[in-house]
Amino acid sequence: VAPGGGEGTPSNSGSIKEKPGFNAGEDAAALRKAMEGIGTTEKTLIDILTGRSNAQRQLICKAYQDVTGRTLVDDLEGDTHGDFEDILVALVTPPAQFDCDEYIRATKGAGTTDRTLIEIFASRSNKQIKALSDAYLAKTGNSLIDSLKSEVSGDYGKALIALAEGKRDESANVDMAKAKADAKVLYEAGEKKWGTDESKFIDILSHRSIPQLRQMLVEYKSLSGKTLQESIESEMSGKLEDLLVAVVKCVKSVPAYLAERLNKGMKGMGTNESTLTRILVSRSEIDLLDVKAEYKKMYGCSLYSAAETSGDYGQTLLKICGEKD
Repeated sequence: VAPGGGEGTPSNSGSIKEKPGFNAGEDAAALRKAMEGIGTTEKTLIDILTGRSNAQRQLICKAYQDVTGRTLVDDLEGDTHGDFEDILVALVTPPAQFDCDEYIRATKGAGTTDRTLIEIFASRSNKQIKALSDAYLAKTGNSLIDSLKSEVSGDYGKALIALAEGKRDESANVDMAKAKADAKVLYEAGEKKWGTDESKFIDILSHRSIPQLRQMLVEYKSLSGKTLQESIESEMSGKLEDLLVAVVKCVKSVPAYLAERLNKGMKGMGTNESTLTRILVSRSEIDLLDVKAEYKKMYGCSLYSAAETSGDYGQTLLKICGEKD
């Protein structure tokens, strides 16, 4: 997979690595000490939880519960609050469970947070979507697809469900003739006809492999003179447009897409901490170094300096980003 191909396996582009000489029992004892008595030693919580891989944090959670009879999540929730609490809980949550929790948060209450759903389903690999789906079934007893069907509708709903089925081809081979044929199908379903045939866009963009789609984007541009993104933006509107544009951006580069999401989350009135937390934690062992590099390239400043967060939450972000104090 090329950089930003969106694979869900830990890679060398993650900012968080496994700690050599790791001892779960020692870490659990140190966390317990940091939260007992008067006041909490936040620095200990931050240093331990950002200095271990997620797999190591799961072992700490087990050791913590064995010794105290309480879950680490419960104690973190009791001793910390606000964005700082959210990011520590996110760090100790297994990745698929964290995606599942974010999905539930986005569909809870009145109205659905479509931006979060679009980000998750456009940027995750088949493997990550399958793991999210399994986590959702285990937690709720319901299927993710059935849940989505009750949340979303229309062509946007069809496209989101097609992505959530996680049936993207994973072959690394590129079929040039097929890329040309797909480009022609999309050109004829959009730019060339009166009214757009959305189903063709949904089918091709949610099922072809990433390398295949990258080639198709090249063919589309040479056929129509416009990029596929420009065509989608002029032919479609609303949430379907947002979703398909996100998919096209992720085909080109997941890290660049996430850098843009982070930038949007930090612009205007106040920072959207939940977006910052979700992206930094979920990419910390996959491609966060690539996201940081793209951010710098696109916006001319470091991701961390742009976040302008302070306090314990800011310190935690700093460590996840792999920045020095």
